[in-house]
Amino acid sequence: MPGDILCPAVFLAAPASGQGKTTITAAIARYHRLQGREVRIFKMGPDYLDPQILEQASGHPVAQLDLWMAGEAYCRDQFYRAAQTADLILVEGAMGMFDGDPSSADLARTFGIPIVLIMDVKGMAQTAAALACGLANYRDDVEVTGLIANHCASERHRQLISDALPASLPLLASFANTPTIRLPERHLGLVQACEVREELETCFNAAAELVGASSLASLPPPVRFSAQSIAPPPRLLAGVKIAIAQDEAFSFIYPANTQLLTAMGADLQFFSPIHDTKLPAADALWLPGGYPELHADALAANTAMHGEIQQFYQSGKGILAECGGFMYCLESLKDLAGTRHTMLALLAGQASMRGRGGCQGMQSAVLPEGELRAHAHHRSQSENTPEPIGYGRRPKHPAPGESIYRQRGLTASYLHLFFPSAPEVIAKVFLPHTQIKDADRVRD
Repeated sequence: MPGDILCPAVFLAAPASGQGKTTITAAIARYHRLQGREVRIFKMGPDYLDPQILEQASGHPVAQLDLWMAGEAYCRDQFYRAAQTADLILVEGAMGMFDGDPSSADLARTFGIPIVLIMDVKGMAQTAAALACGLANYRDDVEVTGLIANHCASERHRQLISDALPASLPLLASFANTPTIRLPERHLGLVQACEVREELETCFNAAAELVGASSLASLPPPVRFSAQSIAPPPRLLAGVKIAIAQDEAFSFIYPANTQLLTAMGADLQFFSPIHDTKLPAADALWLPGGYPELHADALAANTAMHGEIQQFYQSGKGILAECGGFMYCLESLKDLAGTRHTMLALLAGQASMRGRGGCQGMQSAVLPEGELRAHAHHRSQSENTPEPIGYGRRPKHPAPGESIYRQRGLTASYLHLFFPSAPEVIAKVFLPHTQIKDADRVRD
């Protein structure tokens, strides 16, 4: 097995969500990228929107890492691969530093990555130092090396916080609350990067200037990353063409999922349910999550695509529909304004957006073919749907998770699946049942 690699790395965590982790992680990445350095970013947890922002800032795809969803071996392999070419590795945490099981702190501890805290200090001064010290000393198996004060009102405000911190936990930088370094948001989090690219560039470059005038301009100490032996996936999808919806309405796609499908031999064909009128020639279809509620009128108007997908469904070929893709498969979708739009009607039922509430959390997708790790995150509900074939399984709660539906070759649910957690299972989901034995022979 190859030897260890040393690479500067830092884990950016916070006491809660909404503290500015993504903005500041993007700013650090953009600054070092402008210095000619290769910056690789990882996002803790099952997040689709933050990685889009961070990819634009760094110039490299951003992989999601989670010890429960992906496993320690997968995470270790991802870090090692990045360290081979990177000059700097950044990891953005999820929620609060100790929230969840496993938490951001658990991921940082497992791989020995030092943590820098990001804290929104609006409305407090010395108390910010007290909170930072409490987080830094809450567990003795994680190393916290500094604080970044976000929404700092003035030089005096910054000085009060800095003077209250111990020498072991310095104030590394402060960021003012200015519109030029604020990322746009909507109901599920940040706005997709593809919708606001020019606005993001202004934000990144303005924030990078603040990074350059702070201690963050220096590279953090190197971290030792070890190799992980992972067997290549079986080529169960050799020669299989998979059509994947990808446009403004459907963009919640893990890079790990498409990488796995390619490694298993699949030929991936991307198309737009909004703009295209024909499906690519394909043996299977994937309708991932996204924001169909924001583009429901355009989706409803593209009746030619409706016909294409309905015909594909009638053929009995494999279709996977996740969250937004699941809503697209229902008879109709009511958007946030209360307008109802006609959808594909592959499944009986209606979807409706809700202004508040919803579901969020990790679950296992329990399928006839086996189990995959997954998560749910939506602010909509479905009703009048068929009887589900099963439910998601929550890791530490007995209540049933999301409903899972199966009709013909269609598998549909609110769950977002992490394909590398069970490659053979996802291959069977995509393949028509009559071809599963043929695929098994391909693997041999």
